[in-house]
Amino acid sequence: MRKRKLEVVVISDVHLGTFGCHAGELLSYLNSVSPKKLILNGDIIDIWQFRKRYFPKNHLQVIKKIIDLSTKGTEVFYITGNHDEMLRKFSDVSMGNIHILDKLTMKLDGKKTWIFHGDVFDASIQHTKWIAKLGGWGYDFLILLNRFINWFLVRMGREKYSLSKKIKDSVKKAVKYIADFEKVAADLAIENGYKYVICGHIHQPQMLRKVNKNGTCLYLNSGDWIENLTALEYHDKRWELYHFNDDKLSPFYSDEDLKTMNYKELLAAITVTGKK
Repeated sequence: MRKRKLEVVVISDVHLGTFGCHAGELLSYLNSVSPKKLILNGDIIDIWQFRKRYFPKNHLQVIKKIIDLSTKGTEVFYITGNHDEMLRKFSDVSMGNIHILDKLTMKLDGKKTWIFHGDVFDASIQHTKWIAKLGGWGYDFLILLNRFINWFLVRMGREKYSLSKKIKDSVKKAVKYIADFEKVAADLAIENGYKYVICGHIHQPQMLRKVNKNGTCLYLNSGDWIENLTALEYHDKRWELYHFNDDKLSPFYSDEDLKTMNYKELLAAITVTGKK
């Protein structure tokens, strides 16, 4: 399979270790691209909801694939989010081509770019963490229930249905929160001279030109790999919002070496790589 060469790929909110994670589809996507920079913009591993009894093989394959990309020359930037905040104690640590950060700034074709997860704007995360965690478990259950519903719908020849999207769209506070989130991120970016501001966290893939009295910037959100299955791609001085469901990739396509490795072999390979 021919890989698409890209300058930057941004993914976020994968939530490895939860029932809702589409690890197989993400693995297919990662095998279809060859980025110079891979930016993991928070909540890649869901440490909040981590269970020893649930971390499937294809979730390990995603981790192994990311490590393999780094060993083949891709620079990997792991930006911490709220669900993997435990990794913040390792901020500014680098292991080969893998860098752990709380935020990332860079220039893309001369344009200042600011990349961070986005939970810094979320008062519920900052001040009532236990409520936020409870909400996370409820969301995970909702996604699992939605999978069963969609299984029946597909068998009956009906279109899939998103329970969480329906709830978000019908709750005015949720709609306002998303709009406020985008405005605050864009206003801060413009104030500090950034032309691109890139977030995750709210599971809402987006590319919007934001303008205020002080200037303009492009607000981008990489979405998630729970419902939307989206990524941001930068190439030839342009950003594109990638949707897996609009692609013709076969789910669970992966490298042959990953396919043949069993669970213990994958775990051993990841552990050994991490010790180098």
